[in-house]
Amino acid sequence: MLADCYYSSYWTIAGRRGQGLDSVGRQHHRRITDFRCGKRLGREDHRVEWRKPGKPAWMDPSTSAELPEQLTVRELRVRVGRRGFRTQVFVVVTTWLDAMLYSAHDVADLSSHRWHCERDLRSIQAALGMDVLRCRTPEMVRKELWMDVWASTLIRTVRVRAALSKGGCPRQLSFKGARQAVNGFTPALILAEGAVVGALLDALLESVAAYRVGQRPNRVEPRAVKRRPKAHKLLRVPRLKARKRLESGRAA
Repeated sequence: MLADCYYSSYWTIAGRRGQGLDSVGRQHHRRITDFRCGKRLGREDHRVEWRKPGKPAWMDPSTSAELPEQLTVRELRVRVGRRGFRTQVFVVVTTWLDAMLYSAHDVADLSSHRWHCERDLRSIQAALGMDVLRCRTPEMVRKELWMDVWASTLIRTVRVRAALSKGGCPRQLSFKGARQAVNGFTPALILAEGAVVGALLDALLESVAAYRVGQRPNRVEPRAVKRRPKAHKLLRVPRLKARKRLESGRAA
């Protein structure tokens, strides 16, 4: 599990270990890291024991009792030498304890790929339009969320198959381009039969593989929005009610 600092707590890491999963993530800013303690594995790299803290309010007693009293983790400091990055020094905590098998450089390099999680969320919100939920009831909101999740999974599956067919990496292909290709081929695939389906699927993969993103190593972008918001008033009442106000000569 590759995650940010809010998932690097004792409870999250211990819970994942109980499921047989390893964790790599940035150390939480409130946890103090002292490299003079524990077993030294290298420069600013050591193995320590985390003691089980008090049960949080959101966890039930049975789940807390199942977790171990101590958790062995590895902490190492990462220094970023590239200009333009906001964070230059941070600590990574992981359950990969073997420093010979998982070097500090490999762990630090893997932690840098956590930004893909943010990009994937951006793809769902921007490319699929999930940044605004249109349903009004909890039941319909759940359905809307699941539809977006299924659509994202479908697009990523097609993108993976297209990349493997060309011997490339799925992240070299555009998510938005794959979405456009899937939308374009869907009507024909619904009506197709027999061998035509296979031919259309092959053409779909060829189309998705053509949408490649540029090589942008160590890309640096300002955290700012270029598009200015429109100076219209906010619609604070139902649209039908606002129309009636306009028809009666009152302000919307």
